[in-house]
Amino acid sequence: MPNDHADIAALCQRLGDAHRDKDADAIVDCYAPDAVVYSLAPPLKSTMQCKDIAAWLETWDGPIHVDARDMDMVVGGDLAWVTALNHMTGTKVDGKQVDLWFRSTLCFRKNHGVWKIVHDHASTPFYMDGSLRAAVDLRPS
Repeated sequence: MPNDHADIAALCQRLGDAHRDKDADAIVDCYAPDAVVYSLAPPLKSTMQCKDIAAWLETWDGPIHVDARDMDMVVGGDLAWVTALNHMTGTKVDGKQVDLWFRSTLCFRKNHGVWKIVHDHASTPFYMDGSLRAAVDLRPS
């Protein structure tokens, strides 16, 4: 199991590196073909499609940094999950600076000795004051 932890951590690092490098193929390669994705952007549920990732990456000028904090990993047999608070920063093509914290849960499955992401859920809380405004101004304490 220690190798499983290291392999999953390395996969998470590859995913972060692929975002920084804006490499759609490398991002998609971290996922199983049947992965279910609940991302921050619509729709409510999607799959990991290279063309969609490439289109999103084109909206960024320069690298996208996604750094995980408070990462917790649980591995059991051929299944695992990681929860974390992610800090995404970068610059959009319109010059807008992005500085966003969001929550994530990644579920992994090992198939033929290789770990892949099979479920990705990212979320931001929203204010319960009736405005339904996303609470993108939150920072970890």
